[in-house]
Amino acid sequence: MSEPAPIRVLVVDDHPLLREGIAAVLQAQGDMQLVGEAADGGEAIERFRALRPDVTLMDLQMPDMGGVDAIVAIRREFPEARIAVLTTYKGDAQTLRAIKAGACGYLLKSMLRRELVDTIRNLHAGRRCILAEVAVELAEHMAADALSLREIEVLRLVAAGNANKKIGMALHVSEDTVKAHMKNILAKLQARDRTHAVTIAIRRGILEF
Repeated sequence: MSEPAPIRVLVVDDHPLLREGIAAVLQAQGDMQLVGEAADGGEAIERFRALRPDVTLMDLQMPDMGGVDAIVAIRREFPEARIAVLTTYKGDAQTLRAIKAGACGYLLKSMLRRELVDTIRNLHAGRRCILAEVAVELAEHMAADALSLREIEVLRLVAAGNANKKIGMALHVSEDTVKAHMKNILAKLQARDRTHAVTIAIRRGILEF
């Protein structure tokens, strides 16, 4: 009886050291093979087309084209693609964007050694693989506290150090409207003040810098 074909893996990350680390882990697995690497989303799409890997490990934060956009493009062309997100963040907003884009797995870079191999095998077997701590955070915040696009816009301008009056001018709304948006933002994020709201939004991946 012949050995089953190894699981063919594509790694997408703009940090060569991380790609090397993953390559070393895969090399030690008899049932896995690193078939290609890419350093940004655009390159990932090209490599996926050429290689048709079984599992793709995709970083979210990359220059030129990020992971979410690359996942959308790959899944549009190859709906069966099995993609796991690689990230340093466990923010629920970022998780949700990646899952909506079509990611089947979510790996924190800090936990790669423990979770990487099992995640690849699970994805190849057709299972979804979201870390328990990420899933819990996602469930906690998916309900009524989602910020609207306008509220995110306001918060982004707050993060840049703008006062309400300047934010109103930038968005062509009154200062009172900005204050109303801020009141909603503080309530939804359960934040003490503007600075706390920005901190929470960055931690959760609602704002990206």
